[in-house]
Formats: sequence, C-alpha cells, structure tokens
Amino acid sequence: MDTGIEDAYPTRVTGAAEPIERTDPTVWGTEADGPIDAATLASHDAKGYHIVEGLLSPGEVQTYWRELVRLSGDEALKADERVITEKVSGEVRSIFEVHRISALIGELVLDPRILDRARQILGSEVYIHQSRVNYMPGFKGTGFYWHSDFETWHAEDGMPKPRAVSCSIALTDNYPFNGGLMVMPGSQRTFVPCVGQTPDDYYKSSLRQQDIGVPREEDITALAAEHGIEQFTGPAGSALWFDSNVMHGSGNNITPYPRSNIFLVFNSVENALTAPFGAAKPRPPFIASRDFTPITR
Repeated sequence: MDTGIEDAYPTRVTGAAEPIERTDPTVWGTEADGPIDAATLASHDAKGYHIVEGLLSPGEVQTYWRELVRLSGDEALKADERVITEKVSGEVRSIFEVHRISALIGELVLDPRILDRARQILGSEVYIHQSRVNYMPGFKGTGFYWHSDFETWHAEDGMPKPRAVSCSIALTDNYPFNGGLMVMPGSQRTFVPCVGQTPDDYYKSSLRQQDIGVPREEDITALAAEHGIEQFTGPAGSALWFDSNVMHGSGNNITPYPRSNIFLVFNSVENALTAPFGAAKPRPPFIASRDFTPITR
C-alpha cells in the first residue's frame, strides 16, 4: 500500500533480502527526562532492553494475577474477537486491548512507574499502541517464534519508525525452563526484512501461529552469532522494557509452572501510524490503536 512517505525499512519482499542497519535511535530521551538513570539508559541503548526488578509489590502482583484469572474465566468474554485461544488446546492465549477491558489494568497504564519510563525512552508524549495479557499455562503453553515486533507493526500497521517500546510485567516467576522470553542484546540495531506477501486478514491466524513476517533461519543464526542470546528471568513483579526491533522469542512451556504477563506497548505520538507498508489494509484497532491521543494522568 502506498503510504505517501519513504519506506526506510522495506519488508514482506520477494526473493532474498539483506538486513538493514537502523538509523533511528534506540533511546530518544535523556536522564533529565525521567526516572531512569544514565547508566541504565546507556545499557538500554546498547542492548535494546533493561529489567526493573520489583516494579510491582507482592500485593500488587496478587491483585493483577486475580484479575488475569477473572478475565480468562469470563465465558462471555471468550466470544470477543480480542480474545485469542491456543490453536490446539483452546485455552486463552492472549487478550488484546486489555487496558480497555479491565479498569484495573487501565489504571496501570497511568502509573508513573511505567508511563514516565516510556516517555523518557521515547523522548516524547506517548500513547498505547497495543496492550494485552499473555497466558502460558503449564504443560500446554506454546511459545512465540523469533521475530521483531517492529517488522510486523511496520508492515501490517503502518508504524513508520521503531520509536516504540514494550513493557512486559511478569505476574508469575520467570524461570529458564518455563518458556521465558529470549532476547538478542544489540539486535535492535539491525532490521531484518522478511520474505513473503501478507495475506488478507492475516492477523486471524498469525496471532496463534505466525508464518509470514518471521526471519529466515540464516538471519537468526547470523544475529545470534553476533549478539548471543539472553533470557528474561526473575520473580513475579519484575518488568522487561525492550525496544520494538529487538529480536526475541520464547519456547513452549512443558513444565507445571505457568508464565503470565501484562504487555503494554507505548508508541511516540510523533510516530503515528500511516497506511501499512506491507499489507493491503491495516489490522483492527484492538491490535494496533489509531487513537494517537497522548496519555495524561
């Protein structure tokens, strides 16, 4: 689709595609802009992510965990298109636009412990591009293959630049063995184009299992050789902040220990969505919001 602006990150191409060196910053703000100290900002700039342990107190973790249990057990909600179920087991996999479904999670978006960090990293006012809760139940939880969120958001939603940051808040303990998120530190500096045309209404299947918009094995191998792989582990209440273009993924959870999280994506108001760069039409607003109103407390 013609967006009317230059595409600096072409993807969903035919034939071979070479990785593209990113020209946009990872960190857009400074230490003076928010609560993150200079050393942590520098680490985030280099690695593309940082971890905040104890962002939520044990009491808050229990409150939000009960909310996730309530949402997943709401039979009426299961008929909502914003609820994604596991392809095989039929259990709830994700609930999108959850900050609008749940008043409790809606309040979390306004929490200065979260909002002020998003503004600082992106160097501007922000809005919620996407929110969801992810459930990875014990024994049955399926993982997410290696991918860059920005590749999808650029191709299918029309996000011009990787000026977005995600906050993943763990509501269960993250072990190395229960499907914890794996990241390639520093990989945000390389945009990996993907091969293949985006099918119409692709989101209806890709939210369960993505086949288009995933990097080639040789590209993943090259990134892993250059950057290595690290994993987000830690107690419930920890938060992982990561750049939209970091290469990441997770394995299946075959342990008895569930892994659930609240996932909030902040985009700069100066990076508002256009027409998709690699799809015929944009995805629904519950996946990619087109309300660019800045968040205010």
